[in-house]
Amino acid sequence: MKEVRLNNGITMPAVGFGVFQIPAGETERVVSDAIETGYRLIDTASAYFNEEQVGSAIRHSGVKREDFFVTTKLWVQDYEYDDALRAFDRSMKKLGLDYLDLYLLHKPYGNYYAAWRAAERLYREGRVRAIGVTSFSSERLQDLFLHNEVKPAVNQIETHPFFQQQAAHDFLAAEGIQHEAWAPFAEGKSGIFNHPVLTAIARRHGCGVGTVVLRWLNQRGIVVIPKTVSRTRMAENLACLGISLTDGEMQAIAALDTGRSPIYDDMDLATVRGIGTHRIHD
Repeated sequence: MKEVRLNNGITMPAVGFGVFQIPAGETERVVSDAIETGYRLIDTASAYFNEEQVGSAIRHSGVKREDFFVTTKLWVQDYEYDDALRAFDRSMKKLGLDYLDLYLLHKPYGNYYAAWRAAERLYREGRVRAIGVTSFSSERLQDLFLHNEVKPAVNQIETHPFFQQQAAHDFLAAEGIQHEAWAPFAEGKSGIFNHPVLTAIARRHGCGVGTVVLRWLNQRGIVVIPKTVSRTRMAENLACLGISLTDGEMQAIAALDTGRSPIYDDMDLATVRGIGTHRIHD
């Protein structure tokens, strides 16, 4: 498995497996399939309600714990300092793990300064190997690390051919923060799997569009966490490590950028209110 090195020296697989929107009743089977296919980076979150099933698949896989890179995320509701520490303990109990590889603040709302300082404590105590954030704009991310002690190792942001995040990517690279893509397939929107540019490139390489998209991201230095419940698609996604796109193909995909998310507008006030006040537990 190809790996990237984070700013604290630890390594992280370049291709992982996400479990967003996989129902809890299916998650253990799906994650077990992913592990058998070869995935070792598994990405979940407290707000996905499937940490317990992810942990069970990992523990019953027969693969050594140290060969996995496990990520979970802290929800906005638990961003006060003591709440964050308690939420981490809940996640670890559900996962059934002794330590976590990467802990992320899930959204840039609420008291994320307090949450970050709790994450820093967990990192210093060795309970987490790396800490980072999800969906932070470059401005908020810079403000966070300028006024705290531990620099985020990862920013997980929406990134795909239609929303390429080049300015954010350049900022993250300059600051030594790993760019990780959520929704690398744009959640299937904008006809991504039938787009003529992508399908033409896929035909030339004898692979699927998903394989091409993930390879395009990896060649930009971006970690990917595609989700699928199909073992065939799992293998196709992992096959991105076996192809290489030409400069012309990379440029053709770069031309697809719209500069906007087809999933949601994080400047929309109703969206921000909805995410920022959403509760995942009593």
